[in-house]
Amino acid sequence: MSPSEQILPHGRILRYTFHERATHWVAAISYIYLLLTGLAFWSPWLFWLAVLLGGGQVSRMLHPWAGLLFMAAVIYMAVMWARQMGVTENDKAWWRSLRFYITNQDDKMPPAGRYNAGQKLLFWGFFFCGLLLLISGVILWFTELVPWNLRLLRYSAVLLHPAAALLTIGLFMIHIYMSVFAERGAFGSIIHGDVSEQFAKRYHPAWYQEVVRSSLARK
Repeated sequence: MSPSEQILPHGRILRYTFHERATHWVAAISYIYLLLTGLAFWSPWLFWLAVLLGGGQVSRMLHPWAGLLFMAAVIYMAVMWARQMGVTENDKAWWRSLRFYITNQDDKMPPAGRYNAGQKLLFWGFFFCGLLLLISGVILWFTELVPWNLRLLRYSAVLLHPAAALLTIGLFMIHIYMSVFAERGAFGSIIHGDVSEQFAKRYHPAWYQEVVRSSLARK
């Protein structure tokens, strides 16, 4: 979809297509299930989470399958968005101005494109942590197939899987903060797809200008 096709009536701009939103929610719902069941397996104090989700046996059976679904969605998002997630000089300036972003002084931030530097970091963080979870998770899923002389591989998976999971929990909390509090209206855009012109001008002005220029070029 070209930027010119993102202009909607009544001062709205299409930010995410239905295809993008559906993929995001497949990843989000499967991740939340993995988070809850993973915490239940990680600590006996949290095993009640597995009870709420159908019991320990059901959770253990579905957890790896949910992991495959999550990674399929993440990889598909990478196919859709990887070109837009490259680091630019503007992103480096964004990090140097991070204090203004945290304090909602958006007028002092360098103009962000469709995704700012923080969103790009979250994207790649989830992608690479997801790959680590996938590799270590497959080893833990089929431990009996790993030869005993490769037991170091088993032990590494036992440590790597929760470590990568804890990193994603941190990323998930930052993601919630950015989408709900730092950019008011961002969470709604991943539900209904569009944002107001005011949102685009304030939080992603470079993207807004791209959309406007493309729209004018078609007229």
